[in-house]
Amino acid sequence: MSHTTSLDDIIGIESIKLGFFKEVQRKISELKTSNIELEQKRKDVQAILDGIPDVMAVLSPDLRLLSVNKTFYGTYEMDDIQDLHCYEVFKGCTAPCSNCPVREALELPTHVSRSLQILDWRGENRQIECTASIMRNGSRSTDKILLMQRDVTLERQYQAKYFQAERMATIGILAEGVAHEINNPLTGISGFAEALVRRLADLKPLLAGSQGGEDVLEVFDEYLRTILMECSRCSSIVQNLLTFGHREIKHLAPVNLNDVVANSIKLLHPRLSRLTADIITLDLSPDEPMVLGHPGELMQVLLNLVLNAMYAVRDSGRIRILTMVRENMAQLKVEDTGTGIQEEHLHKLFEPFFTTKPPGQGIGVGLSTCYNIINKHGGDITVQSEYGKGSVFEVILPFLTE
Repeated sequence: MSHTTSLDDIIGIESIKLGFFKEVQRKISELKTSNIELEQKRKDVQAILDGIPDVMAVLSPDLRLLSVNKTFYGTYEMDDIQDLHCYEVFKGCTAPCSNCPVREALELPTHVSRSLQILDWRGENRQIECTASIMRNGSRSTDKILLMQRDVTLERQYQAKYFQAERMATIGILAEGVAHEINNPLTGISGFAEALVRRLADLKPLLAGSQGGEDVLEVFDEYLRTILMECSRCSSIVQNLLTFGHREIKHLAPVNLNDVVANSIKLLHPRLSRLTADIITLDLSPDEPMVLGHPGELMQVLLNLVLNAMYAVRDSGRIRILTMVRENMAQLKVEDTGTGIQEEHLHKLFEPFFTTKPPGQGIGVGLSTCYNIINKHGGDITVQSEYGKGSVFEVILPFLTE
């Protein structure tokens, strides 16, 4: 029996369709809301990552860069990382690094790998601590690796300064002990020598009639004068060690740069005695170049500059130390005719841990320490050099007029 479609049937079908469309619209609205929330969360996470001052990068197991934070782009100055490997970006190499923390993390998935590397950041060699850890997906398999790079150059510089200060404090303690141990016998030797000099006049009448008596008196006088002179020199050396090692002076004092040069040369005498005679020439200003400073720290600056110059002229060459007064500034120069410095290295000389010396002969903190000391004294230190011809280091300090 056939059924005749009524108006109610038509209304019912349309009602079902209308309900279905409403449900679809509701789901679409929920999905849009969910997508907006997810996008906001993604932006929040990205904002957090971009706010971290350390370089962050997500790598694939084959060491390709997948995503990076904002600091990365500011550090490595590139616009696109697509299809680039980490070693191409960080080290400019064509193969993975030998001490790669990412590969170590892949070999030990439960281990957070750390290594310290020297990387070129914005044209400067910096000490970078690299940390790599595994990012796992839902199946617990290795999917991505998170790599973080933190600049620890300043931290290492402070550590070097701390060790330097600790060493100077130790030298000060040792020098104080040496001063007490050496000055006591020196006082005795000097006192007896002075007494013998005074008694020579009493011996003169007794030896007047003997053969060779005058010659004996002359020799004794010469020997005793030499003993007194050497005692005075030993006392001066001990005093220089005390000045160099003592770091507790909180107030700056008037310092004559000519005295700094003379005392530093005395400390270097044992090393200079093994080199060519008269390798160092002094050209000191007749106008006393007085500055307000710490004598021990200024000696440390000059010793560093002279030791570097001695290294530069180890094969052949000469060193010249000058002091002068120009208007309201006192100047100290260390010139050498040694190997010189390559032009591309000149702007890096005062950076911490930068050195042109072979491994084991320098860690690159000497000139950076000099720079910090002179800067603290309100002065400036500059360098001019031509490779193969020599270098000139110039220190300028405010001249003390009163």
